Amino acid sequence: MVHFWSRKALLRLTAAAIIVCLLGTTLLMIFNITEKDKRTLEKQLEKIKNPIKNENVMLAALRKEVDEQIERLKNPESEIDEILTMSGNKSRLKFVLTAALEKPKQNLANDTKINEARNVNYNVHIFYYPWYGNPTFDGKYLHWNHPFLPHWNHKEAKKWPSGHHSPPDDIGANFYPELGPYSSKDPGVVRKHIQDIKYAGIGVIAVSWYPPGDADSQGEEPDKLMPMILDMAAAQGVKVAFHIEPYKGRDHLTLKKNLKYIIKTYGNHSAFYRRYHKEKNKMLPLYYVYDAYQVSSKLWADLFKPSGKLTLRDTELDGFFIGLLVEQQHKVDIVSAGFDGFYTYFATNGFTFGSSWDKWKEIQKFAKSQSKMFIPSVGPGYIDTNVRPWNGKNTRNRNAGNYYRAAFDAAFKVNPSIISITSFNEWHEGTQIEPAVSKNTGQYLYLDYGRKQGPRYYLDLTREFADRYTHINLFSSPVAYWLKQAWFFSSRLTIHMFLFLAASPISMSDMYASNVPILIFFTGKDNDFDTGYIN
Repeated sequence: MVHFWSRKALLRLTAAAIIVCLLGTTLLMIFNITEKDKRTLEKQLEKIKNPIKNENVMLAALRKEVDEQIERLKNPESEIDEILTMSGNKSRLKFVLTAALEKPKQNLANDTKINEARNVNYNVHIFYYPWYGNPTFDGKYLHWNHPFLPHWNHKEAKKWPSGHHSPPDDIGANFYPELGPYSSKDPGVVRKHIQDIKYAGIGVIAVSWYPPGDADSQGEEPDKLMPMILDMAAAQGVKVAFHIEPYKGRDHLTLKKNLKYIIKTYGNHSAFYRRYHKEKNKMLPLYYVYDAYQVSSKLWADLFKPSGKLTLRDTELDGFFIGLLVEQQHKVDIVSAGFDGFYTYFATNGFTFGSSWDKWKEIQKFAKSQSKMFIPSVGPGYIDTNVRPWNGKNTRNRNAGNYYRAAFDAAFKVNPSIISITSFNEWHEGTQIEPAVSKNTGQYLYLDYGRKQGPRYYLDLTREFADRYTHINLFSSPVAYWLKQAWFFSSRLTIHMFLFLAASPISMSDMYASNVPILIFFTGKDNDFDTGYIN
Protein backbone atom coordinates (compact mmCIF):
# COMPACT_ATOMS: atom_id res chain seq x y z
CA MET A 1 0.00 0.00 0.00
CA VAL A 2 1.46 3.37 -1.06
CA HIS A 3 0.64 6.82 0.33
CA PHE A 4 2.00 10.19 -0.89
CA TRP A 5 2.89 12.77 1.73
CA SER A 6 4.18 16.29 1.42
CA ARG A 7 7.20 17.21 3.56
CA LYS A 8 5.05 19.68 5.46
CA ALA A 9 2.58 16.94 6.28
CA LEU A 10 5.45 14.62 7.21
CA LEU A 11 6.80 17.14 9.72
CA ARG A 12 3.37 17.43 11.28
CA LEU A 13 3.07 13.66 11.38
CA THR A 14 6.42 13.45 13.16
CA ALA A 15 5.29 15.97 15.77
CA ALA A 16 2.06 14.03 16.23
CA ALA A 17 4.01 10.78 16.66
CA ILE A 18 6.16 12.38 19.38
CA ILE A 19 3.02 13.50 21.20
CA VAL A 20 1.50 10.00 20.92
CA CYS A 21 4.75 8.55 22.30
CA LEU A 22 4.62 10.83 25.31
CA LEU A 23 0.92 10.18 25.87
CA GLY A 24 1.40 6.42 25.51
CA THR A 25 4.22 6.37 28.04
CA THR A 26 2.18 8.46 30.48
CA LEU A 27 -0.88 6.22 30.06
CA LEU A 28 1.20 3.08 30.62
CA MET A 29 2.57 4.53 33.85
CA ILE A 30 -0.93 5.52 35.00
CA PHE A 31 -2.28 2.09 34.07
CA ASN A 32 0.49 0.38 36.01
CA ILE A 33 -0.25 2.43 39.13
CA THR A 34 -4.03 1.97 38.70
CA GLU A 35 -3.74 -1.80 38.39
CA LYS A 36 -1.65 -2.02 41.56
CA ASP A 37 -4.12 0.19 43.42
CA LYS A 38 -6.98 -1.92 42.09
CA ARG A 39 -5.43 -5.13 43.43
CA THR A 40 -4.84 -3.47 46.80
CA LEU A 41 -8.45 -2.23 46.94
CA GLU A 42 -9.78 -5.67 45.97
CA LYS A 43 -7.89 -7.24 48.87
CA GLN A 44 -9.16 -4.59 51.27
CA LEU A 45 -12.75 -5.02 50.03
CA GLU A 46 -12.49 -8.78 50.48
CA LYS A 47 -11.51 -8.26 54.10
CA ILE A 48 -14.31 -5.72 54.61
CA LYS A 49 -16.96 -8.01 53.12
CA ASN A 50 -16.63 -10.63 55.83
CA PRO A 51 -15.07 -8.84 58.81
CA ILE A 52 -16.90 -10.89 61.40
CA LYS A 53 -16.12 -14.19 59.72
CA ASN A 54 -12.42 -13.39 59.34
CA GLU A 55 -12.24 -12.11 62.89
CA ASN A 56 -13.91 -15.24 64.24
CA VAL A 57 -11.49 -17.48 62.35
CA MET A 58 -8.48 -15.63 63.76
CA LEU A 59 -9.94 -15.47 67.29
CA ALA A 60 -10.78 -19.17 67.25
CA ALA A 61 -7.26 -20.08 66.19
CA LEU A 62 -5.75 -17.72 68.79
CA ARG A 63 -8.07 -18.99 71.54
CA LYS A 64 -7.17 -22.59 70.75
CA GLU A 65 -3.45 -21.82 70.87
CA VAL A 66 -3.75 -19.93 74.17
CA ASP A 67 -5.78 -22.77 75.74
CA GLU A 68 -3.14 -25.28 74.68
CA GLN A 69 -0.35 -23.18 76.18
CA ILE A 70 -2.25 -22.75 79.48
CA GLU A 71 -2.91 -26.47 79.68
CA ARG A 72 0.75 -27.24 79.16
CA LEU A 73 1.74 -24.78 81.87
CA LYS A 74 -0.73 -26.39 84.28
CA ASN A 75 0.43 -29.91 83.57
CA PRO A 76 3.80 -30.16 81.78
CA GLU A 77 3.74 -33.96 82.00
CA SER A 78 0.40 -34.25 80.20
CA GLU A 79 1.89 -34.50 76.72
CA ILE A 80 4.27 -37.27 77.74
CA ASP A 81 1.49 -39.08 79.64
CA GLU A 82 -0.73 -38.93 76.59
CA ILE A 83 1.99 -40.43 74.39
CA LEU A 84 2.71 -43.18 76.91
CA THR A 85 -0.98 -43.99 77.13
CA MET A 86 -1.28 -44.19 73.33
CA SER A 87 1.77 -46.41 72.96
CA GLY A 88 1.21 -48.65 75.96
CA ASN A 89 4.91 -48.60 76.85
CA LYS A 90 7.53 -46.19 78.10
CA SER A 91 9.94 -46.62 75.23
CA ARG A 92 8.21 -43.74 73.45
CA LEU A 93 9.44 -41.38 76.17
CA LYS A 94 12.97 -41.72 74.88
CA PHE A 95 11.86 -40.65 71.40
CA VAL A 96 10.00 -37.57 72.69
CA LEU A 97 13.01 -36.34 74.66
CA THR A 98 15.40 -37.07 71.79
CA ALA A 99 13.17 -35.33 69.24
CA ALA A 100 12.82 -32.31 71.51
CA LEU A 101 16.58 -32.02 71.93
CA GLU A 102 17.34 -32.57 68.23
CA LYS A 103 14.64 -30.22 66.89
CA PRO A 104 16.40 -27.40 64.99
CA LYS A 105 16.34 -24.08 66.81
CA GLN A 106 14.41 -21.32 65.08
CA ASN A 107 16.31 -18.24 64.08
CA LEU A 108 14.65 -15.09 65.44
CA ALA A 109 15.70 -13.20 62.33
CA ASN A 110 13.91 -15.81 60.24
CA ASP A 111 10.76 -15.49 62.37
CA THR A 112 10.73 -11.75 61.72
CA LYS A 113 11.22 -12.40 58.03
CA ILE A 114 8.37 -14.94 57.94
CA ASN A 115 5.88 -12.53 59.51
CA GLU A 116 6.84 -9.71 57.18
CA ALA A 117 3.76 -8.30 55.40
CA ARG A 118 3.67 -9.57 51.84
CA ASN A 119 1.31 -9.41 48.88
CA VAL A 120 0.56 -12.65 47.06
CA ASN A 121 -0.05 -13.51 43.42
CA TYR A 122 -3.21 -15.58 42.96
CA ASN A 123 -1.95 -16.67 39.54
CA VAL A 124 0.91 -18.58 41.18
CA HIS A 125 -0.19 -21.96 42.58
CA ILE A 126 1.80 -24.54 44.51
CA PHE A 127 1.17 -28.25 45.11
CA TYR A 128 0.99 -29.17 48.80
CA TYR A 129 0.97 -32.57 50.54
CA PRO A 130 -0.71 -33.05 53.96
CA TRP A 131 0.23 -36.72 54.26
CA TYR A 132 3.09 -36.69 56.82
CA GLY A 133 2.88 -38.06 60.33
CA ASN A 134 4.99 -38.70 63.43
CA PRO A 135 4.48 -40.52 66.74
CA THR A 136 3.68 -37.32 68.66
CA PHE A 137 0.56 -36.52 66.65
CA ASP A 138 -0.22 -39.74 64.79
CA GLY A 139 1.15 -42.53 66.99
CA LYS A 140 3.54 -43.55 64.21
CA TYR A 141 5.50 -42.19 61.29
CA LEU A 142 3.66 -41.61 58.03
CA HIS A 143 5.50 -41.15 54.73
CA TRP A 144 8.82 -40.32 56.41
CA ASN A 145 9.31 -44.10 56.68
CA HIS A 146 8.55 -44.53 52.97
CA PRO A 147 9.63 -47.91 51.53
CA PHE A 148 12.21 -48.30 48.79
CA LEU A 149 10.11 -48.88 45.68
CA PRO A 150 11.26 -51.89 43.64
CA HIS A 151 12.21 -51.70 39.97
CA TRP A 152 9.64 -53.32 37.67
CA ASN A 153 12.32 -55.68 36.33
CA HIS A 154 12.90 -58.40 38.93
CA LYS A 155 16.55 -58.90 37.99
CA GLU A 156 17.20 -55.16 38.17
CA ALA A 157 15.28 -54.88 41.46
CA LYS A 158 17.72 -57.25 43.19
CA LYS A 159 20.56 -54.73 42.68
CA TRP A 160 18.93 -52.07 44.84
CA PRO A 161 18.00 -51.59 48.53
CA SER A 162 14.62 -52.76 49.80
CA GLY A 163 12.60 -52.32 53.00
CA HIS A 164 11.50 -49.16 54.81
CA HIS A 165 13.29 -46.07 56.08
CA SER A 166 13.60 -45.64 59.84
CA PRO A 167 12.99 -42.04 61.04
CA PRO A 168 13.85 -39.66 62.58
CA ASP A 169 17.41 -39.82 61.16
CA ASP A 170 16.65 -42.06 58.20
CA ILE A 171 13.81 -40.65 56.09
CA GLY A 172 12.48 -41.31 52.59
CA ALA A 173 13.99 -38.20 51.04
CA ASN A 174 17.33 -36.87 49.76
CA PHE A 175 16.90 -33.58 51.68
CA TYR A 176 16.13 -33.11 55.38
CA PRO A 177 13.37 -30.70 56.49
CA GLU A 178 14.20 -27.79 58.77
CA LEU A 179 11.23 -28.80 60.94
CA GLY A 180 12.38 -32.41 61.17
CA PRO A 181 10.01 -35.30 60.35
CA TYR A 182 6.85 -33.37 61.22
CA SER A 183 3.16 -34.24 61.29
CA SER A 184 0.67 -32.62 58.92
CA LYS A 185 -1.74 -32.61 61.88
CA ASP A 186 0.47 -30.25 63.86
CA PRO A 187 -1.20 -26.81 63.80
CA GLY A 188 2.15 -25.12 64.35
CA VAL A 189 3.61 -26.83 61.27
CA VAL A 190 0.64 -25.98 59.04
CA ARG A 191 0.68 -22.38 60.24
CA LYS A 192 4.39 -22.03 59.43
CA HIS A 193 3.90 -23.66 56.03
CA ILE A 194 1.23 -21.17 55.06
CA GLN A 195 3.29 -18.27 56.39
CA ASP A 196 6.20 -19.46 54.22
CA ILE A 197 3.91 -19.83 51.21
CA LYS A 198 2.64 -16.29 51.71
CA TYR A 199 6.20 -15.01 52.16
CA ALA A 200 7.09 -16.59 48.81
CA GLY A 201 4.33 -14.56 47.12
CA ILE A 202 2.21 -17.62 46.29
CA GLY A 203 -1.53 -17.00 46.35
CA VAL A 204 -3.03 -20.49 45.97
CA ILE A 205 -2.24 -23.82 47.64
CA ALA A 206 -3.31 -26.84 45.56
CA VAL A 207 -3.79 -29.46 48.28
CA SER A 208 -3.47 -33.15 47.47
CA TRP A 209 -6.99 -34.45 48.17
CA TYR A 210 -8.76 -37.76 48.62
CA PRO A 211 -12.44 -38.05 49.58
CA PRO A 212 -13.48 -38.95 53.16
CA GLY A 213 -12.44 -42.48 54.08
CA ASP A 214 -9.69 -42.64 51.46
CA ALA A 215 -5.97 -41.82 51.34
CA ASP A 216 -2.79 -42.78 49.55
CA SER A 217 -1.10 -46.07 50.49
CA GLN A 218 1.32 -44.42 52.96
CA GLY A 219 -0.80 -41.78 54.68
CA GLU A 220 -4.14 -41.05 56.31
CA GLU A 221 -7.28 -39.17 55.22
CA PRO A 222 -6.22 -35.69 54.05
CA ASP A 223 -9.84 -34.52 54.04
CA LYS A 224 -9.82 -34.44 57.86
CA LEU A 225 -7.15 -31.73 57.68
CA MET A 226 -8.92 -29.49 55.16
CA PRO A 227 -10.81 -27.37 57.77
CA MET A 228 -7.55 -26.50 59.56
CA ILE A 229 -5.73 -25.77 56.29
CA LEU A 230 -8.56 -23.54 55.05
CA ASP A 231 -8.83 -21.62 58.35
CA MET A 232 -5.09 -20.96 58.54
CA ALA A 233 -4.93 -20.01 54.87
CA ALA A 234 -7.79 -17.53 55.39
CA ALA A 235 -5.87 -15.90 58.23
CA GLN A 236 -2.94 -15.27 55.84
CA GLY A 237 -4.99 -14.19 52.81
CA VAL A 238 -4.02 -17.33 50.88
CA LYS A 239 -6.51 -19.41 48.87
CA VAL A 240 -6.92 -23.20 48.69
CA ALA A 241 -7.65 -25.30 45.58
CA PHE A 242 -8.20 -29.06 45.42
CA HIS A 243 -5.69 -31.31 43.65
CA ILE A 244 -7.89 -34.36 43.10
CA GLU A 245 -5.86 -37.55 43.31
CA PRO A 246 -6.78 -40.88 41.61
CA TYR A 247 -8.70 -42.24 44.60
CA LYS A 248 -10.24 -45.72 44.64
CA GLY A 249 -13.05 -45.96 42.11
CA ARG A 250 -12.55 -42.49 40.66
CA ASP A 251 -14.60 -41.98 37.52
CA HIS A 252 -17.07 -39.43 36.16
CA LEU A 253 -19.81 -40.64 38.52
CA THR A 254 -17.81 -40.62 41.76
CA LEU A 255 -16.16 -37.31 40.85
CA LYS A 256 -19.55 -35.64 40.52
CA LYS A 257 -20.55 -37.06 43.90
CA ASN A 258 -17.33 -35.79 45.49
CA LEU A 259 -17.64 -32.36 43.90
CA LYS A 260 -21.03 -32.06 45.59
CA TYR A 261 -19.33 -32.90 48.89
CA ILE A 262 -16.54 -30.35 48.32
CA ILE A 263 -18.96 -27.52 47.44
CA LYS A 264 -21.35 -28.33 50.28
CA THR A 265 -18.58 -28.69 52.88
CA TYR A 266 -16.03 -26.08 51.82
CA GLY A 267 -17.59 -23.97 49.06
CA ASN A 268 -18.58 -21.09 51.36
CA HIS A 269 -15.22 -20.84 53.12
CA SER A 270 -13.44 -17.52 52.53
CA ALA A 271 -10.21 -19.35 51.57
CA PHE A 272 -11.90 -21.59 48.96
CA TYR A 273 -10.30 -20.57 45.66
CA ARG A 274 -12.48 -19.23 42.89
CA ARG A 275 -11.45 -17.62 39.64
CA TYR A 276 -13.32 -15.23 37.37
CA HIS A 277 -14.79 -16.80 34.23
CA LYS A 278 -15.04 -14.06 31.63
CA GLU A 279 -17.59 -15.73 29.32
CA LYS A 280 -19.87 -16.79 32.18
CA ASN A 281 -19.28 -13.58 34.12
CA LYS A 282 -18.95 -15.30 37.49
CA MET A 283 -16.44 -16.75 39.93
CA LEU A 284 -15.83 -20.50 39.62
CA PRO A 285 -13.62 -22.91 41.60
CA LEU A 286 -10.57 -24.46 39.94
CA TYR A 287 -9.71 -28.16 40.32
CA TYR A 288 -6.56 -29.98 39.27
CA VAL A 289 -7.32 -33.59 38.22
CA TYR A 290 -4.21 -35.76 38.54
CA ASP A 291 -3.82 -38.69 36.11
CA ALA A 292 -7.01 -37.66 34.31
CA TYR A 293 -6.07 -40.03 31.46
CA GLN A 294 -7.03 -43.02 33.65
CA VAL A 295 -10.67 -42.31 32.76
CA SER A 296 -11.74 -42.26 29.10
CA SER A 297 -12.43 -38.94 27.41
CA LYS A 298 -15.91 -40.16 26.51
CA LEU A 299 -16.87 -40.62 30.17
CA TRP A 300 -15.33 -37.31 31.22
CA ALA A 301 -17.27 -35.61 28.43
CA ASP A 302 -20.53 -36.64 30.13
CA LEU A 303 -19.49 -34.31 32.98
CA PHE A 304 -17.54 -31.54 31.32
CA LYS A 305 -19.27 -31.01 27.97
CA PRO A 306 -22.33 -28.71 28.04
CA SER A 307 -24.24 -31.39 26.14
CA GLY A 308 -23.09 -34.25 28.43
CA LYS A 309 -25.65 -36.51 30.11
CA LEU A 310 -24.37 -35.56 33.57
CA THR A 311 -23.04 -32.11 32.69
CA LEU A 312 -21.78 -29.86 35.45
CA ARG A 313 -21.85 -26.79 33.24
CA ASP A 314 -23.99 -23.91 34.43
CA THR A 315 -24.80 -25.79 37.64
CA GLU A 316 -23.57 -25.21 41.20
CA LEU A 317 -20.82 -27.74 40.48
CA ASP A 318 -19.39 -25.88 37.49
CA GLY A 319 -15.74 -24.87 37.60
CA PHE A 320 -12.40 -24.82 35.84
CA PHE A 321 -11.31 -28.46 35.49
CA ILE A 322 -7.62 -28.87 34.65
CA GLY A 323 -6.39 -32.29 33.50
CA LEU A 324 -2.84 -33.65 33.68
CA LEU A 325 -0.98 -33.57 30.36
CA VAL A 326 1.69 -36.28 30.16
CA GLU A 327 1.84 -37.59 26.59
CA GLN A 328 1.34 -35.61 23.39
CA GLN A 329 -1.94 -37.41 22.67
CA HIS A 330 -3.33 -36.11 25.96
CA LYS A 331 -3.70 -32.66 24.39
CA VAL A 332 -6.44 -33.96 22.12
CA ASP A 333 -7.92 -36.26 24.79
CA ILE A 334 -8.28 -33.45 27.32
CA VAL A 335 -9.99 -31.19 24.79
CA SER A 336 -12.39 -33.94 23.64
CA ALA A 337 -13.16 -34.69 27.30
CA GLY A 338 -14.33 -31.11 27.83
CA PHE A 339 -11.68 -30.09 30.37
CA ASP A 340 -10.96 -26.38 30.67
CA GLY A 341 -7.23 -26.80 30.34
CA PHE A 342 -4.17 -28.83 31.21
CA TYR A 343 -1.19 -28.74 33.58
CA THR A 344 2.10 -30.62 33.42
CA TYR A 345 2.94 -31.27 37.13
CA PHE A 346 6.32 -33.05 36.75
CA ALA A 347 9.39 -31.00 37.65
CA THR A 348 11.71 -33.10 35.50
CA ASN A 349 12.48 -31.36 32.22
CA GLY A 350 12.35 -33.95 29.43
CA PHE A 351 10.75 -36.68 31.53
CA THR A 352 7.41 -36.43 29.70
CA PHE A 353 6.11 -34.54 26.70
CA GLY A 354 4.20 -32.21 28.99
CA SER A 355 7.13 -31.54 31.34
CA SER A 356 9.56 -30.72 28.50
CA TRP A 357 10.15 -26.98 28.47
CA ASP A 358 10.82 -26.88 24.73
CA LYS A 359 7.30 -28.22 24.10
CA TRP A 360 5.50 -25.52 26.06
CA LYS A 361 5.27 -23.09 23.16
CA GLU A 362 3.59 -25.79 21.07
CA ILE A 363 1.23 -26.69 23.92
CA GLN A 364 0.31 -23.05 24.55
CA LYS A 365 -0.39 -22.49 20.85
CA PHE A 366 -2.67 -25.54 20.80
CA ALA A 367 -4.38 -24.44 24.03
CA LYS A 368 -5.18 -21.01 22.62
CA SER A 369 -6.51 -22.49 19.40
CA GLN A 370 -8.95 -24.54 21.50
CA SER A 371 -9.75 -21.75 24.00
CA LYS A 372 -8.19 -23.77 26.83
CA MET A 373 -5.90 -22.83 29.71
CA PHE A 374 -2.31 -24.05 29.76
CA ILE A 375 -0.78 -24.13 33.24
CA PRO A 376 2.90 -25.11 33.05
CA SER A 377 4.39 -26.62 36.19
CA VAL A 378 7.86 -25.52 37.27
CA GLY A 379 10.08 -26.96 39.97
CA PRO A 380 13.46 -26.37 41.65
CA GLY A 381 14.85 -29.78 40.68
CA TYR A 382 14.14 -33.49 41.04
CA ILE A 383 15.74 -36.36 42.93
CA ASP A 384 13.96 -39.43 44.31
CA THR A 385 16.81 -41.94 44.76
CA ASN A 386 16.00 -42.42 48.45
CA VAL A 387 12.67 -44.00 47.46
CA ARG A 388 13.49 -45.08 43.86
CA PRO A 389 17.23 -45.83 44.09
CA TRP A 390 17.29 -47.05 40.47
CA ASN A 391 15.91 -43.78 39.03
CA GLY A 392 19.07 -41.65 38.96
CA LYS A 393 18.65 -40.90 35.24
CA ASN A 394 15.72 -38.63 36.04
CA THR A 395 17.60 -36.58 38.65
CA ARG A 396 17.71 -32.89 37.83
CA ASN A 397 20.26 -31.05 39.97
CA ARG A 398 19.25 -27.69 41.38
CA ASN A 399 22.51 -25.98 40.40
CA ALA A 400 22.21 -23.31 43.10
CA GLY A 401 18.78 -22.26 41.84
CA ASN A 402 19.67 -22.03 38.15
CA TYR A 403 17.44 -24.98 37.21
CA TYR A 404 14.49 -23.30 38.95
CA ARG A 405 15.26 -20.02 37.23
CA ALA A 406 15.40 -21.71 33.82
CA ALA A 407 12.05 -23.40 34.48
CA PHE A 408 10.37 -20.09 35.32
CA ASP A 409 11.97 -18.41 32.30
CA ALA A 410 10.54 -21.14 30.07
CA ALA A 411 7.10 -20.58 31.60
CA PHE A 412 7.32 -16.79 31.25
CA LYS A 413 8.03 -17.16 27.52
CA VAL A 414 4.61 -18.71 26.85
CA ASN A 415 2.81 -16.10 28.99
CA PRO A 416 0.36 -18.44 30.77
CA SER A 417 -2.53 -17.14 32.86
CA ILE A 418 -1.39 -19.35 35.78
CA ILE A 419 1.93 -20.93 36.74
CA SER A 420 1.98 -23.92 39.10
CA ILE A 421 4.94 -24.97 41.25
CA THR A 422 5.89 -28.56 42.02
CA SER A 423 6.09 -28.48 44.99
CA PHE A 424 6.05 -27.02 48.49
CA ASN A 425 6.70 -30.29 50.33
CA GLU A 426 6.93 -33.37 48.10
CA TRP A 427 10.09 -34.48 49.91
CA HIS A 428 10.22 -37.98 48.39
CA GLU A 429 10.85 -36.57 44.92
CA GLY A 430 13.08 -33.70 46.01
CA THR A 431 10.88 -31.02 44.42
CA GLN A 432 10.19 -29.10 47.65
CA ILE A 433 10.88 -25.41 48.24
CA GLU A 434 10.16 -25.82 51.96
CA PRO A 435 13.27 -24.97 54.04
CA ALA A 436 15.82 -27.79 54.30
CA VAL A 437 18.92 -28.12 56.48
CA SER A 438 22.19 -29.99 56.20
CA LYS A 439 22.33 -33.25 58.14
CA ASN A 440 24.95 -35.98 58.39
CA THR A 441 23.85 -39.08 60.28
CA GLY A 442 27.18 -40.84 59.86
CA GLN A 443 25.53 -43.28 57.49
CA TYR A 444 23.92 -40.78 55.13
CA LEU A 445 24.67 -37.20 54.13
CA TYR A 446 21.52 -35.32 53.16
CA LEU A 447 21.57 -32.71 50.44
CA ASP A 448 20.90 -29.07 51.30
CA TYR A 449 20.42 -25.81 49.42
CA GLY A 450 24.00 -24.63 49.93
CA ARG A 451 25.78 -22.85 52.78
CA LYS A 452 25.71 -19.52 51.02
CA GLN A 453 22.06 -19.83 49.99
CA GLY A 454 20.64 -21.10 53.30
CA PRO A 455 17.47 -23.06 54.17
CA ARG A 456 15.05 -20.40 52.89
CA TYR A 457 16.76 -19.84 49.56
CA TYR A 458 13.98 -21.28 47.40
CA LEU A 459 11.33 -19.27 49.20
CA ASP A 460 13.29 -16.13 48.34
CA LEU A 461 13.74 -17.22 44.73
CA THR A 462 10.04 -17.99 44.41
CA ARG A 463 9.22 -14.54 45.75
CA GLU A 464 11.45 -13.00 43.08
CA PHE A 465 9.76 -15.02 40.31
CA ALA A 466 6.25 -14.32 41.65
CA ASP A 467 7.01 -10.58 41.56
CA ARG A 468 8.26 -10.86 37.99
CA TYR A 469 5.16 -12.79 37.01
CA THR A 470 2.92 -10.13 38.55
CA HIS A 471 4.62 -7.56 36.30
CA ILE A 472 4.28 -9.82 33.24
CA ASN A 473 0.57 -10.38 33.95
CA LEU A 474 -0.01 -6.66 34.37
CA PHE A 475 1.37 -5.90 30.93
CA SER A 476 -0.51 -8.81 29.34
CA SER A 477 -4.00 -7.37 29.93
CA PRO A 478 -5.97 -6.18 26.84
CA VAL A 479 -5.76 -2.49 27.79
CA ALA A 480 -2.01 -2.68 28.36
CA TYR A 481 -1.59 -4.61 25.11
CA TRP A 482 -3.12 -1.85 22.97
CA LEU A 483 -1.29 0.85 24.88
CA LYS A 484 1.96 -0.93 24.16
CA GLN A 485 1.03 -1.35 20.51
CA ALA A 486 0.28 2.39 20.20
CA TRP A 487 3.51 3.31 21.98
CA PHE A 488 5.55 0.88 19.87
CA PHE A 489 4.08 2.06 16.55
CA SER A 490 4.39 5.78 17.33
CA SER A 491 7.97 5.41 18.62
CA ARG A 492 9.01 3.47 15.51
CA LEU A 493 7.34 6.10 13.32
CA THR A 494 9.17 8.90 15.15
CA ILE A 495 12.56 7.20 14.77
CA HIS A 496 12.05 6.59 11.07
CA MET A 497 10.97 10.19 10.48
CA PHE A 498 14.00 11.60 12.27
CA LEU A 499 16.31 9.29 10.35
CA PHE A 500 14.71 10.38 7.08
CA LEU A 501 14.90 14.07 7.97
CA ALA A 502 18.53 13.77 9.09
CA ALA A 503 19.49 12.13 5.81
CA SER A 504 17.64 14.69 3.67
CA PRO A 505 19.86 17.02 1.55
CA ILE A 506 17.30 19.84 1.86
CA SER A 507 17.44 22.32 4.73
CA MET A 508 14.73 22.37 7.40
CA SER A 509 13.31 25.69 6.11
CA ASP A 510 13.24 24.43 2.53
CA MET A 511 11.70 21.17 3.67
CA TYR A 512 8.97 22.90 5.65
CA ALA A 513 8.10 25.09 2.69
CA SER A 514 8.39 22.26 0.21
CA ASN A 515 5.58 20.13 -1.09
CA VAL A 516 7.85 17.51 -2.67
CA PRO A 517 6.04 14.20 -2.21
CA ILE A 518 7.66 11.30 -0.44
CA LEU A 519 6.69 7.72 0.18
CA ILE A 520 5.92 5.83 3.36
CA PHE A 521 5.65 2.17 2.46
CA PHE A 522 4.82 -0.72 4.78
CA THR A 523 6.69 -4.02 4.60
CA GLY A 524 3.79 -6.00 6.08
CA LYS A 525 6.00 -7.58 8.74
CA ASP A 526 5.95 -6.62 12.43
CA ASN A 527 4.31 -3.26 11.57
CA ASP A 528 7.61 -2.22 9.98
CA PHE A 529 7.82 0.50 7.35
CA ASP A 530 10.32 2.64 5.47
CA THR A 531 10.44 6.02 3.71
CA GLY A 532 11.82 7.30 0.44
CA TYR A 533 11.65 9.93 -2.32
CA ILE A 534 9.48 9.79 -5.38
CA ASN A 535 11.78 10.53 -8.30
